[in-house]
Amino acid sequence: MSTARTPGVSASRPAATSAWLPVAPCTPHACARHTGPVRAPLPAVLRLLAGCAWTLLGVACALPVRLLPKAPRAWLVRRWARGVPRAFGVRVTVRVHPYAHGAGGELVVANHVSWLDIPLVASVLPGRMLAKSEVGRWPLLGRLAGLGSTLFIDRDRLRALPGTVDTLAEALRSGSRVVAFPEGSTWCGRGSGGVFRPAVFQAAIDAEVSVRPVRITYRAPGAVAFVGDDPLAASLWRVVRAAGLTAEVDVLAPIPAGDHAGTSASGEPGRRRLARTARAAVAGTDRTTTAPETAFAQTAVASDRANRPAASVHH
Repeated sequence: MSTARTPGVSASRPAATSAWLPVAPCTPHACARHTGPVRAPLPAVLRLLAGCAWTLLGVACALPVRLLPKAPRAWLVRRWARGVPRAFGVRVTVRVHPYAHGAGGELVVANHVSWLDIPLVASVLPGRMLAKSEVGRWPLLGRLAGLGSTLFIDRDRLRALPGTVDTLAEALRSGSRVVAFPEGSTWCGRGSGGVFRPAVFQAAIDAEVSVRPVRITYRAPGAVAFVGDDPLAASLWRVVRAAGLTAEVDVLAPIPAGDHAGTSASGEPGRRRLARTARAAVAGTDRTTTAPETAFAQTAVASDRANRPAASVHH
């Protein structure tokens, strides 16, 4: 369990029961609040209906879309995912670091604040999501996740961890892009967040693929925070009621997992070093991931225009 603390956040939370179950100190009462401008109830209801309708459209179309070839399937997934935050009234800016395209799979890792994180990442880098097994039993969204080739993990069984890592590594070797939120829990977005758990990074090392860090930043994070035992309905209502919500998605430079293979001189496993490096990139404490990206993003995207978003995309 991470010991990170967030201002104004209660720390009286139960301890995690396994390596897959870190518990953030964030609580709905302390964190999930919006104090800025709000929409009137009627426009908020219309936003809610639009967002739910767009989500249901994704559920209805998931199976036929899955039957399409890879390129048109990825394009349609990006378009649908891009429409989710827009339908709920969230304005999104995407900035893409120069993309060192290569053959094979890629592990995408991001910080985790809200359910909105999933369509935000999918709108830029669609891939197979890594999710807890309980998600597969959710009404509608569980079916959508299953049809989207989500990789489900049983976070309650530590003995299943090696097998999970092997499954992830095999998916990466097969050329799949796998998307994970290694903090293992949502955080409210107002503090430093949690540490990145190292297990998924072992899969990247075993598969010899790159790790792609993605930073998600919200203006007014209290409105989008989906933490603790917060009901989904309450979270949806906060989002549509909050006026002027914006999200920024920074797709950062890839980190070759092979550079972190083996054990360091101090005995630290490579997966832990790789997890720490990716976390530093997402947190912005590794300045090498942030300084050059604006200058070079347009050139990099222009060379792969058909498959990548513009350097600064508002949607």
